[in-house]
Amino acid sequence: MSTALAGVAHDIRSRALGWLHTHRQLGALDGGDITGNTDGYKALAETGLAASLVLRDGTAGSRESALARELLDFSWAQLKEGALLYERLLRHPLATDTIEGYAHFARAGYRHPGLDRLIPHHAALGAAQVVEHVPNRRLAVANALRITGHDHGAGAPDWATSARATWLGGTPAPWCIDWMTGYHVTHTVFHLTDWGRQPGGLPGDMAAYLIRWLPVWTDIWTETCQWDLVGELLLVGSCLPAPYAEPDDWRRLAELQHADGLMPRDDQPVDDDTVTRFHDHQHTTIVAAIAATVALARALDAPAIGTPAAGAPGTPAP
Repeated sequence: MSTALAGVAHDIRSRALGWLHTHRQLGALDGGDITGNTDGYKALAETGLAASLVLRDGTAGSRESALARELLDFSWAQLKEGALLYERLLRHPLATDTIEGYAHFARAGYRHPGLDRLIPHHAALGAAQVVEHVPNRRLAVANALRITGHDHGAGAPDWATSARATWLGGTPAPWCIDWMTGYHVTHTVFHLTDWGRQPGGLPGDMAAYLIRWLPVWTDIWTETCQWDLVGELLLVGSCLPAPYAEPDDWRRLAELQHADGLMPRDDQPVDDDTVTRFHDHQHTTIVAAIAATVALARALDAPAIGTPAAGAPGTPAP
């Protein structure tokens, strides 16, 4: 990626992060619970993911680092410092989203002692690995166990088998892809590479398949103005062993972004109501922040990528 594209990625990330921070209170859990509020809970976990990657990849200045830390603090406080995640996993052991969500905070040093005792217990039982999920979700659990340090011993993930069980793992006829499968493909890559930290985690034939067909798929969903999926596909390009980036794709994304940092999800008019705008476009703005963060790190070959973030609160893992 050229220096100019690195600048575009930095600007997209900076604006998106600022918008998420400015409007973070709109993502507060109603009633302080996650029961019956899975959308709000998921959004907090995704916010934690975006902010943790900003800190992980070491490309942020003091302002952006502070915004990311405050987003993590807010989201972690909403989850009662992990207590809500612990209670959910305790009562719903097959709800693997709890482990997946916790991993984003653990990456940045936010730990909950109860979860760190409970997660390896569930991993040893094997329940999380055999839940009737689509295959890329198994990779999500495997990556969460890797991030939290619970991917060894009984119940250790079988990465090769899980990768081959996905749609991407079969490298099928590329024109058979549909909208939902597009998301499955992107997340297969995200989990195998830990959001760009380990590009070598993507098998060679899968990487070659993506190098050939990723530009085509990006064009398809650009034509239909599905900006959320386009952002995820651009993120896939940054996760490849040899990063792929088409300058026009990134410039288009920058032009679509609103001045305040909001990234629209599609070509429909954006509502003027602040609350509606937030809930309609929060996810796409998070995707933009993540995609730009990983692209920038790969472009600069940041030496800090993959190292623990300093100054994080919480209890160290056992």
